[in-house]
Amino acid sequence: MASEHLGNRVCRLRRLADLTQEGLAERSGISVDVIRKLEQKRKHSARLPTLHALANGLGVELTSLLGDPPGVPSNGEADPPALVAVRRAIMPPLFAPPPEPSSAEPLSLPLLRDEIAEAWTLYHAAEFGRLMELLPGIIADARLAAAVGTADERAAGQAALGKALQLGGHLAIRLGKSDLALSSLERAVAAAGQSSDPLLTPMVSNSVAWAYQRQNRLDDAEHLAVYAADGVEREHGHTAEGVRVWGGLLMSAATSAARRGDYDTANNMMTTAERAAGRLATLPPPENGKLVSVFSRSSVRIERVRLAVQHARPEEALTLARGMRLSKDTPPSWRTWLLLDVARAHTDLGDAPGAVRALEALRRVAPAWMRHHTLAVAIVSDLWGSPSHPPGLRKLAEFLGIAT
Repeated sequence: MASEHLGNRVCRLRRLADLTQEGLAERSGISVDVIRKLEQKRKHSARLPTLHALANGLGVELTSLLGDPPGVPSNGEADPPALVAVRRAIMPPLFAPPPEPSSAEPLSLPLLRDEIAEAWTLYHAAEFGRLMELLPGIIADARLAAAVGTADERAAGQAALGKALQLGGHLAIRLGKSDLALSSLERAVAAAGQSSDPLLTPMVSNSVAWAYQRQNRLDDAEHLAVYAADGVEREHGHTAEGVRVWGGLLMSAATSAARRGDYDTANNMMTTAERAAGRLATLPPPENGKLVSVFSRSSVRIERVRLAVQHARPEEALTLARGMRLSKDTPPSWRTWLLLDVARAHTDLGDAPGAVRALEALRRVAPAWMRHHTLAVAIVSDLWGSPSHPPGLRKLAEFLGIAT
């Protein structure tokens, strides 16, 4: 599980930066009382704008405060062999011989695209171990497809390579390897530029914006997303694929604005995106939505719930979540985030039974994800430290190792 308390991380990084609590408060714009409560473990979590401000004050990436991603402990030891293989696939040796197919079967672009789509499904289900096993072979096959055949076949192969490397970037972000993520995404952008898919470059740009967010480069992330969104709207706003890519970029820009504290701008962007998502019902659907974007009315509403929770608007978050009907293509990872945000909103309102109900549902649908997630642990820790324990809380606390 995510064992290091947020307060311990803040204290350790503050001392490395040779800062007092008062000095960190001055540099970050966060009250010394909040910093003191975190370090004394009277607070188990903080909102994303607060974490971004603390990261700025400490001079570290946001990931240093967020802790380990789900299921990938970082203990200072050498990378496991599966991650080494992923790294080598993303960054093959210089002057290496031409790639060879990973199987004896003839290379098939439709089959390769199906494999990439299934790999994205594994990613959204947080099956990172299985994904690490499969991704090196997929990238190798995509690299071969990009190098052989006619000009049109090579362009289609470059599109497959771009999507495979984009997935490599997302996986590396989840593994806490931000430099590897940007290396993979830079290669994905290069492949996209030589591909047959005009929307691939802006799709990868959205992933780069997410990597920038994780590095606390919020202005860079927002500007990149807005720039890419403007281009998509001009040239592809009349297709479902274009609307979905544009909408995903607008959501990304909104998230960056929210994380730097501008909730009104973020909410306006999200409202615009949600209205645009309604247009998808009037347009022919994309051939493979998994390879385009998760943008939909459901995904926009889930993100609006998240932003409301992060900006201390729990009533607004629960109103947005109430009666929400999730579309069938909503990834499992987005469903789990929604349950976690609903639990946080109930906690903020002092509704412990409501929080426990949401957490019990989260445990049913994503037990491994919940066990490793720092926010889930923090919420249950907060509830366990309160005077009254609603039914079901003890089982959750025991499951997360908080109560014995």
